[in-house]
Amino acid sequence: MAGKRHLDKRGRPVVAVTGLGVITSLGQGVAANWQALVAGRSGLREIVRFPTEGLRSRVAGCVDFMGVEPYSAFELARRMASGVVDEALGQAGIGAVGAFPGPLFIATPPSELEWPQLTSLLAAAPENDTENVYLRMAEAVRHDRQIDRFAKLADHVRFASLAGHVADEFDTTGQPISVCTACASGVSAIQLGLEAIRRGEAEAALSVGVDATVHPEGLMRFSLLSALSTHNDPPEKASRPFAKDRNGFVVAEGAGAVVLESMDAAEARGARILGIVRGCGERADHYHRTRSKPDGSAIIGAIRNTLMDACTDAAEIDYINAHGTGTPENDKMEYQSLKAVFGEAIDTIPISSNKSMIGHTLIAAGAVEAVFSLMTIISGTLPPTINYDHPDPAIPLDVVANQSRPAKVATVLSNSFGFGGQNVCAVFAAEPA
Repeated sequence: MAGKRHLDKRGRPVVAVTGLGVITSLGQGVAANWQALVAGRSGLREIVRFPTEGLRSRVAGCVDFMGVEPYSAFELARRMASGVVDEALGQAGIGAVGAFPGPLFIATPPSELEWPQLTSLLAAAPENDTENVYLRMAEAVRHDRQIDRFAKLADHVRFASLAGHVADEFDTTGQPISVCTACASGVSAIQLGLEAIRRGEAEAALSVGVDATVHPEGLMRFSLLSALSTHNDPPEKASRPFAKDRNGFVVAEGAGAVVLESMDAAEARGARILGIVRGCGERADHYHRTRSKPDGSAIIGAIRNTLMDACTDAAEIDYINAHGTGTPENDKMEYQSLKAVFGEAIDTIPISSNKSMIGHTLIAAGAVEAVFSLMTIISGTLPPTINYDHPDPAIPLDVVANQSRPAKVATVLSNSFGFGGQNVCAVFAAEPA
């Protein structure tokens, strides 16, 4: 746009962050989460929401303080999304109440019904007509008609409808965009906001990630993939990223939100600049439904594309917020990919995995960890990777082990890698490139 004063090295508008919001198993709000995170406190607990007898994994990062009774993944996701957006907008002080002057990009889980809702749906169907249940529900949604019990369930069919709820509540601009790129989705939402502002389509954008997948279906799905930690006792020790005795991730719930603005617009209204989104990059490999290509080419490509988009040299990265799930293959792959990009320097760049304390928030992870990356810059404190009691000699990283570490951090690389080889990373900084 003409007259821009803040442009990056490639002549694009600089995009600032002016608001943050987060909810995890550690609590609600940025302050509560950050205090717990830097103290090395775990939010992982034994699951009490449903029976776990016979399950190999019985630990999760549950958000049980939002008052969702009876439990519904959709309703919990809706309340978490609303909560983090409200916090982020309150900090940013942008627009009028209930009138956000920009588009919404929200990362949500894949469409699915939980067993109780599915049972109710089938019970409501006419005898011998269950095959038409979803067609009738779709008809109800399309015409906004209240059709018997289907109308009560229609909103739960697609998690994409979360975008509509949030857009209506906060009156965002234009059609809301719902995105799902597996566990990279939270950063994808930020990337979409970044690009919208760079293209001059908006002066501000709202990027959100949310997930509420701690239910029997979700737990069993990941357990069948042998992806979950079986370190159940004590629960706080279940997630062990980069440790030699790691054996899987811990599924968790949460949400994160960031308010993005062009630097010019933010300064013009006197907003506090919390940080800069220098750039995002992605690369997919289409190798396998769950595993990345063994040579790490897609992850390496995503990191390199991110640094290039951010106009940032690898030597400028002060800290890495790792994907760090705690699965044997993923952690080793992340190390090898970082080594390919950073060379010998990777041995001295501090790295943490927030998942050691909050678990893996899946679709929300990239947005949640973006908030923590920016807080690392703001506070000058590196959060720890807890449960790092037995370093893996095959992964010789500078892990911030068990206790937080003071450090001056100007530039952070945040990694998010998803099933299906969907990889998206971001660079956050204190200053523009």
